[in-house]
Amino acid sequence: MTDVLSLPDPLPRVPREAGAQADVLARALRRQVGRAIADYGMIGAGDKVMVCLSGGKDSYTLLDMLLQLQRRAPVPFELVAVNLDQKQPGFPAHVLPAYLERLGVAYQIIEQDTYSVVSRVIPEGRTQCSLCSRLRRGALYQHAARHGFTRIALGHHRDDMAATFLMNLFHHAKLSGMPPKLRSDDGQHVVIRPLAYVRERDIAQYAQARRFPIIPCTLCGSQPNLQRRQIGQLLAQWDSDHPGRVDQIARALASVEPSQLADPNLFDFHSLERRHRDAPPETPLADDGYGALHS
Repeated sequence: MTDVLSLPDPLPRVPREAGAQADVLARALRRQVGRAIADYGMIGAGDKVMVCLSGGKDSYTLLDMLLQLQRRAPVPFELVAVNLDQKQPGFPAHVLPAYLERLGVAYQIIEQDTYSVVSRVIPEGRTQCSLCSRLRRGALYQHAARHGFTRIALGHHRDDMAATFLMNLFHHAKLSGMPPKLRSDDGQHVVIRPLAYVRERDIAQYAQARRFPIIPCTLCGSQPNLQRRQIGQLLAQWDSDHPGRVDQIARALASVEPSQLADPNLFDFHSLERRHRDAPPETPLADDGYGALHS
């Protein structure tokens, strides 16, 4: 199918050569995002999607892709950009509203001073991300419940998913990761990650071409010894020495063979001898129409 979407006007306006580069990148990213939505049934008819916008390159790209796909989706759904203002000192609160108003995108701002809580509870020099993440997640979940959102879209990408898997492996001795789609522990919310197939380097290139008004996270930026940063450096080195290594890890997460691992809660080893050699074939999944988004 021929791509006919034009990119929404950026803020500030992108030069002609950068705009051409952004169009090329957008087509590739749209295919990947459309495929992820289709593969995991992320968005359905009538869904009200809360797009979590932090002001970083990942969330800008997430919103940009979903806006483009919304125009050509086989089913109608609603998008609302939501930003959590955590009251970090120096946070430019005017940037996101100005950007979203320029695009004509519906948005909501949550104001919650999680910064003071984290700064008070976590001793200086200790990693703040865990508590900050829990507080942020709680605020977003409460907002989603109050405003009737059926999906919460986050900007995690393929590199994030690979890094989370390795962090859990190395630091928590478990095989778990960051799924493309999940239901919250209380069962009330469905979280989706439409950038699950997209590499971070492609997002960075797209964000630069589109000249998004990036807002840095000063809270996390002052912590150089974060486990995630160390894992990210490891992955970058692997990918440099062996191109495609991150993609291989990500593909492995979607090709799990429980019988080849050692978790008795996941696979019934005791009844192995009684199992039929050939299991009946599974019923193919129905096409939800999102295949057209990545054609």
